[in-house]
Amino acid sequence: MKKIIIPILIAIIFWFVMFSPWTKEYVNFWMTMTAAGLTLTLMSAFLGKDFKKQFSLSLKDVLIGLGSAVVLYVVFFLGDFFSKLLFDFAKDQVGQIYMMKEGENPLLLSLLLIFLIGPAEEIFWRGYVQRMLEPKFGSWVALIVTTLIYTLVHIWSFNFMLIMSAMVCGAFWGLLYKYNKNLVTLIVSHAVWDVSVFILFPIV
Repeated sequence: MKKIIIPILIAIIFWFVMFSPWTKEYVNFWMTMTAAGLTLTLMSAFLGKDFKKQFSLSLKDVLIGLGSAVVLYVVFFLGDFFSKLLFDFAKDQVGQIYMMKEGENPLLLSLLLIFLIGPAEEIFWRGYVQRMLEPKFGSWVALIVTTLIYTLVHIWSFNFMLIMSAMVCGAFWGLLYKYNKNLVTLIVSHAVWDVSVFILFPIV
């Protein structure tokens, strides 16, 4: 269990530094996220069994990744619409999320999201944490526990909309991983969704 607990604790520390009101003013979010992505990817590669076997490039899996990114974008578009009807604070909290990209180069952020941040999150949360939990607890428990942890590491933001977004994304990609163990699919889905929702077609 140390191989699971220690990397998760490291992830918790990174997310705390990035999001908490006590630390976020002292760091650059995107550089910290980049450092987190590199660290967690390296840990996944060194600690995970048969790490390379999770990657298989095929047209079918790429198309599934692209299609799932579109589906998730639609889910968020509808979720944003209804949440603003239900919650007075929704618009402001969504705006706070988008403020994280203010003053940053859109091209640089796109490249980071496509080639590092998106892939790193899938490699670690689904390809390492969920995968390591499956043999011990079964696929459904592994999915639920991984989604719960992925949701809770965002709690330091004290942003309800961000926390709920993390829960939806965690459950969505967790299900995708449960039925498609190819990390290429997950990486395509996550990276395309990231760039779409943050840079190309922001939902505000």
